[in-house]
Amino acid sequence: MTRILHLSDLHFGRDRPELEDPLVEAVNDLSPDLVAISGDFTQRARRGQFARARAFLDRLEPPTLSVPGNHDTPLDNLYLRFLRPFHRYKRAIDRNLEPRLETSRMVVAGVNTVNRFSWQRGRFSGHTLRRIRGAFADAGDRLRVVVLHHPLEHGPEVEKRLMRGAHDALSAMREGGADMVLSGHLHSTVTMPFSIAPGCLFVQAGTGLSDRLRGEDNTFNVISATRDRIVIDVWGAGTRPVFDRVATATFTRAPGDGWVRQEVAPG
Repeated sequence: MTRILHLSDLHFGRDRPELEDPLVEAVNDLSPDLVAISGDFTQRARRGQFARARAFLDRLEPPTLSVPGNHDTPLDNLYLRFLRPFHRYKRAIDRNLEPRLETSRMVVAGVNTVNRFSWQRGRFSGHTLRRIRGAFADAGDRLRVVVLHHPLEHGPEVEKRLMRGAHDALSAMREGGADMVLSGHLHSTVTMPFSIAPGCLFVQAGTGLSDRLRGEDNTFNVISATRDRIVIDVWGAGTRPVFDRVATATFTRAPGDGWVRQEVAPG
């Protein structure tokens, strides 16, 4: 099975420094095939925060694939946000805002959902829709994964507005044959099939390091997957600065091509 460690919302500048070493140690000890980071490396896109994020990435031994989040563009510097929104991200993290990775077992497509004109709310452009529809044309039997920052669905408890173009994006994921979408933004873990695209699994990570917790400890996901079975282990750090496995969810592909959660028998 392919193993992907899914990190999100590190928020250097509003982080818990005591968790950084344990997080690096956990990532390297788990030794996944890929570390996918779904945005918000920084709190205010400042140079010092990006320098800390870069130093963190340099300590990770597995290969990484990253996309920006809305906090990775300046909130309080309108000149940079409107004219050069990703300048600091590109210098520190990756010049490619929508990276792609292909191996013998998986195809991973990164998507930049940041909207410089509406800082909190993301967007999915027409160009990106076309790219995603064709992203997995040559994937064959390989696992098909999309990584982006803003989630494509919200539960009833979420007050933030859903990303512009989310419905069309899910249609594109369904047409393109994506197996799962990894996202962040809301600092909470979600594992479930998308309601309008049940053949695509919605995997949202909590915050790896931020002190802005929303009813959940600092967490990350470890995903072990084939095209027919996906196991998601959630690792969390509570009051002690140690990450341990705290939950597991298993999904199998049903005959109708949707994902079905496997219930664990008691005892």
